[in-house]
Amino acid sequence: MDFQLSEEQKELQQAARKYARERLPKIAEEIERTGAPPSHALVREFAELGFLGINIPEQYGGMGLGNLEALIILEEFAQISSAVAFPVFESCVGPVRAIERFGSEALRQRVVPGVCRGELIVAVSMSEPQAGSALTDLKTTAEIRGDTVVVNGTKRWCSGGGHADGYVVYCRMSDDPGARGIGAVYIEKDRAGLTFGAQEELMGFRGVPSSDLYLDGVEVPADNVIVPAGGFRKLMEAFDLERCGNATMALGQASGALEDVLTYVQEREQFGKPIVDFQAVQLKLAEMKMRVDAARLLIWRAASNAQDGLPSVLESSVAKCFANEIARTVTGDAVQLMGGYGYSKDYPMERRLRDAWGWGIAGGAVDIQKTNIASALVGRRFDQRR
Repeated sequence: MDFQLSEEQKELQQAARKYARERLPKIAEEIERTGAPPSHALVREFAELGFLGINIPEQYGGMGLGNLEALIILEEFAQISSAVAFPVFESCVGPVRAIERFGSEALRQRVVPGVCRGELIVAVSMSEPQAGSALTDLKTTAEIRGDTVVVNGTKRWCSGGGHADGYVVYCRMSDDPGARGIGAVYIEKDRAGLTFGAQEELMGFRGVPSSDLYLDGVEVPADNVIVPAGGFRKLMEAFDLERCGNATMALGQASGALEDVLTYVQEREQFGKPIVDFQAVQLKLAEMKMRVDAARLLIWRAASNAQDGLPSVLESSVAKCFANEIARTVTGDAVQLMGGYGYSKDYPMERRLRDAWGWGIAGGAVDIQKTNIASALVGRRFDQRR
């Protein structure tokens, strides 16, 4: 068991840190002001520098590195803002990985290299008006008619909705009840019958578009099926990696907050001395550091134990739940330590707090993760309907 990063991993981390801190803070400020997502030009810049598809095989245009390397780089971007990190998140741990793992070779070649080049953005569309945490209650249908799949339904809370170039849509593909009837289809943005609702106005996540998807007789070739009915377990296996990405995005808010507040408390003076000299501040800094380090280790454990495959539901749920909760606590403590400056929109701290709360809702709320953890501990799923 080795708790040290390799020299190559340290070099990657330092390269990502240098780029993120020199290039992205002003962009993050502009995104927060306007709500517009990162430009396509910036996403292509990420690709040219090797920050997209870090853990995707080289044959599909990725770097061919491991999940741990991808998460290390993702945290450096997330420390600047959720919005500037989101393209890295989507390309390394997002729905494109389901295509890369389970899609046909033709679909992989059509989609994955484009994502790694920064030419395509792929979003996932899972939730529905009556199917959020109870995902197996979804009603969107995908009917196979010869060489064509016809999709009908309404999807909610799609991060990237209206902005992404393609969507991994979870849908019911057979009459089998529950999870047995669920699969996933890839749908390009320009398909006839696909329309989008208004952009959501959220508490945080400025620059991460979100909208409903309306699918009215959308036709795609059968080759766009990622997994057929009965493939829900595969989709959830891929989603275990996305949980680690979600956890890392939350961690980035916390670790970035700790770095910012550590500088602040050494510069800010009250009662004739820097406020870091007050024991109450020292205790709070120590607590923040313990939480950040513990969250990072849980995330890295899940990624490392997967051996560059897909993490387990237990370890990814533990990591996500813990990181989500400590991110809320750490960013809240940082706002308090910075006082009015922490609460002001002229500084990034209040944005970190708002985004931290969002990561504990997105990708499965913290209480759902605790249910996953308990299920893994006792070795069976709990029926929440009885």
